[in-house]
Amino acid sequence: MLHRLTRQILQGMPLSLEQALHLYTSPEIKLPPLIAAAARVTEHFHYAGRVELCAIASARSGRCSEDCAFCAQSGRYQTGAPVYPLLTPQEILQKAQQAAQDGATRFSIVTSGRGISQSDLDQVLRAVELIRRHTELEVCASLGIISYQQARQLKAAGLSMYHHNLETCRAFYSRICTTHSWEERVATIHAARQAGLKVCAGGIIGLGESPRQRMELAAELRQLGINSVPINFLTPIPGTPLAGHQPPPPAELVRLVAVWRLMLPRAVLRLCGGRRTGLRILVPLALLAGANGLMIGNYLTTPGEDVATDRQMLKDIGFNFPLSAGNTVPDKPAARRCRPG
Repeated sequence: MLHRLTRQILQGMPLSLEQALHLYTSPEIKLPPLIAAAARVTEHFHYAGRVELCAIASARSGRCSEDCAFCAQSGRYQTGAPVYPLLTPQEILQKAQQAAQDGATRFSIVTSGRGISQSDLDQVLRAVELIRRHTELEVCASLGIISYQQARQLKAAGLSMYHHNLETCRAFYSRICTTHSWEERVATIHAARQAGLKVCAGGIIGLGESPRQRMELAAELRQLGINSVPINFLTPIPGTPLAGHQPPPPAELVRLVAVWRLMLPRAVLRLCGGRRTGLRILVPLALLAGANGLMIGNYLTTPGEDVATDRQMLKDIGFNFPLSAGNTVPDKPAARRCRPG
């Protein structure tokens, strides 16, 4: 079955939700052949052994009005997370320059809160312009819910990609957040895309969702045409409603990465928040199972892996990574492509 489904994907025919769920949950499908199938799909649609490094900066932290159950920055919970106003454009530039030195090709400006005021947006626009002028980084932003007009301003300043996670599938979303809807998140994705921005959107695994709902999230991302997908793993934060939750075991998370690769063959799958505590020593296995993006450095309120350790790990498993945006690997020749799947 696995061989037949792999051939189907290589021919451009998408994996169905039921097929994906079977691959993810069936004890008959062993992890090693599943990883091999995912690696074959990665090699076909991408450059195997090549990973894109990205980094983020928490440019404004804490006091968020929303009630996302996992979030350390919600003003509704006592978490001890840092609280500070928007960094200056020069401070954000310095963080971007450090990310470039660490090997990132993408850098994202992240702010807490439901959205962003025009005065703060003006400062972010200035930061984007500075980063574009002084580095070769592709600049991304995650500023919450934005309008089409705000997205156009970001595009004009030089932003290349807007990040806005769905967090979880539509069916489970109301269990995680009640202060804004899943549909509002999708509307932001549409606004960013309409303004000419690429979109990065994914979710968090381990919020209490079912195995089917994890596959539903991948299917929804595919339906939206998302080609940059951050995969985050819950880090339980004391003080939040999910403080007592734990993500699935590392081997199951590797399995999820492999199945998501089969569901989203053309996407860059980025291992992001929580990989250090979720995947633990199996991060290299997740890369071999189809992940081809890696967030380096610290996250928003939790520490990441040491950058030198990450880079050595990539070298140890034979992965290459461009050291500047100018070295980014181009798309494979059209002859290697199949119908959209």
